[in-house]
Amino acid sequence: MPQSVPKIYHGSCLCAKVRYELLTLPKAVTHCHCRQCQKSHGAAFSTYGAVPHSALRIVAGSADIHSYASSEFALRQFCAHCGSSLFWSQPKGDWSDWVCIALGTLDTPFTPQKQKHTHVSSKAPWDEFVPAASPKE
Repeated sequence: MPQSVPKIYHGSCLCAKVRYELLTLPKAVTHCHCRQCQKSHGAAFSTYGAVPHSALRIVAGSADIHSYASSEFALRQFCAHCGSSLFWSQPKGDWSDWVCIALGTLDTPFTPQKQKHTHVSSKAPWDEFVPAASPKE
């Protein structure tokens, strides 16, 4: 019997002071290899999924979420206690109604239908990821 898709996805930071719910499936699942994501996550790449701002509900710890404008187009949000990267968004432009969720913070199992790798030209030299023949930047 196929597993039913939950209507609400739960997530939290490492220390669980910040907890959130997603009211829809994350879309546009992306593994980003840019230097900002590497620095923000301390890893070879970060993995995000996007939802409309209206589909993200902070259920605990909203005062514990700190923001950092890492560039003119990206506002990154993280837990002030444990440092977990949680969200990033674009305050202006075509995607200003969306927020990207760091999918490693989801507590509800989630398997995306589609995913892509971006900014692979910036991948860490020690990362063994081998991009497809023509990756999209």
